[in-house]
Amino acid sequence: MRRSLHLEEVPYCPDSGAHFERIRDLPDAAFLDSSFPHTGAGRHDIITADPVDAGLPEPPPVDSERAWRGFFDALCDFQEEYYAGFQPASQDIPFSGGILGFLGYDCGNGLQDVPVPAPTRLPRTRLRTYDWCLVQDHLLRRAVLVTQPETSPGRRADLLARLRGPATHGVQAFSLGARFTSNFSAEQYRAAFECVQGYIHAGDCYQVNLAQCFSAPYEGDPWHAYRGLRAAAAAPFSAYIAMDRGALLNLSPERFLSLHGHRVETSPIKGTRPRYSDRRTDNLAAQELSRSEKDRAENLMIVDLLRNDLGRGCVPGSIHVDRLFEVQSFPTVHHLVSTISGELREDGNAWSLLRDCFPGGSITGAPKRRAMQIIAELEGRPREAYCGSVLYVSADGRMDSNIAIRSLLCDGDRVHCWGGGGIVADSEWQREYQETYDKVGRFLEILERDVTD
Repeated sequence: MRRSLHLEEVPYCPDSGAHFERIRDLPDAAFLDSSFPHTGAGRHDIITADPVDAGLPEPPPVDSERAWRGFFDALCDFQEEYYAGFQPASQDIPFSGGILGFLGYDCGNGLQDVPVPAPTRLPRTRLRTYDWCLVQDHLLRRAVLVTQPETSPGRRADLLARLRGPATHGVQAFSLGARFTSNFSAEQYRAAFECVQGYIHAGDCYQVNLAQCFSAPYEGDPWHAYRGLRAAAAAPFSAYIAMDRGALLNLSPERFLSLHGHRVETSPIKGTRPRYSDRRTDNLAAQELSRSEKDRAENLMIVDLLRNDLGRGCVPGSIHVDRLFEVQSFPTVHHLVSTISGELREDGNAWSLLRDCFPGGSITGAPKRRAMQIIAELEGRPREAYCGSVLYVSADGRMDSNIAIRSLLCDGDRVHCWGGGGIVADSEWQREYQETYDKVGRFLEILERDVTD
């Protein structure tokens, strides 16, 4: 039986953050942010909060590949049963309510049967079921409140009153109690780098993504921090997800997987250069990246890995490399990006696709399982949400997801920020170490502005 959605127009805001501030006092508020006001790009923003208890499957209590595959299979079953009969409200509305949240990187350790290096403070998944959302379409300059049939009239009226009224909830300042410190000194990073090189030269792997984690004490409102970071480092796959003990602040430029109908698309990033204020120097950096044989080789390794991952769930012969080695420029860095597409098999859905491809190869290395074993050995701490994926799976089956790079996790009274990069046979440790700062150094500088030594 077809289940119809209820659509209601609300005032459009060029900056969706203004709408988010009207509902962010509700539980489990989430904002999927294309950063339109700062980039002029991106089309859709999604805002939601106050999830319903729909009996979503719980992640397994044990670490085994069988248990984690069973979890994703249960999500497949839940999607097909709970959302049976939902049809797309419109091609212009990507999310009609459904499942939204994030899969932490360490879910991938379970799927790949890799021991987690230390206990995680947060659950490895944080998925919620939402019966409403606000979708802002910056192309059509339209804002629509989407509610599912089960949403009560009173709940709908309250949401409309909020979205049509003033933002009444103030923002408390965010401040650090000290400067960020890393879990790696330069010498410790060099030692880990040389260990990776040893594995590569022994033939264990071709590429390993090695990351360091920067941490600092903080107090105040993470939303205040997100607004400042967003103004300086906006990215098309950004997200802010409120949690009981803090929030996930994610300014990702990278799509992981999208599913629209049966079309699958992924756009891995591999290859980075910093941006410069001088236009000529900046253009030279982008040109140097586009010609770099090392960065092209790294990117191609990950393209091949993702073609193989997509092959598990896509129609044979349908996988194509649509764009290879495209330079894309963001506020703080230039990246080398490729795009691969395929056609999902008739018996697949978003969750089976995620199960077969998670975590993204651009943040593991190749081959994936061996690279992840080396990451667990050398990094010494769980990655939590970093390098996992912020995602939605709509009630009508449509899905989009990012690679949760450029992530800051506010947990209790500590904020953590990760930066990493891929190491290959001809990498140099000083350049790789600097690249981790090129990617997140601007974030650290912004948050440290008012810290006194």
